[in-house]
Amino acid sequence: MPKILLVEDNEMNRDMLSRRLTRRGYQIVIAVDGQQGVDLAQTEAPALILMDMSLPVIDGWEATRRIKASDTTRHIPVIALTAHAMAGDREQALAAGCDDYDTKPIELDRLLPKIEKFAGPGTP
Repeated sequence: MPKILLVEDNEMNRDMLSRRLTRRGYQIVIAVDGQQGVDLAQTEAPALILMDMSLPVIDGWEATRRIKASDTTRHIPVIALTAHAMAGDREQALAAGCDDYDTKPIELDRLLPKIEKFAGPGTP
């Protein structure tokens, strides 16, 4: 069962996405701020991180930079999740170290192939 770290401060988004991914056979670990995301990336060793970019404590850009700077976590793929769909936002996410990018509101049919690309299929 692939483990996904979901770093999301919005309870409604967190609940919806974690329930839908759990039903598809993924194990979900949740962080509610950027620092907790960095810490859980170290201790949980997920197959993939779904990183909201607008987070308290440290934002998703900085959290991703810290994860990618660490020898123990730099190999973990990170997909940026952001409501910012402005020109240049995708490039900014990739420059911070994200491996892919998806916009909110989340459309699971669009996000799922990206998740499967990095974490493999879930195990129903």
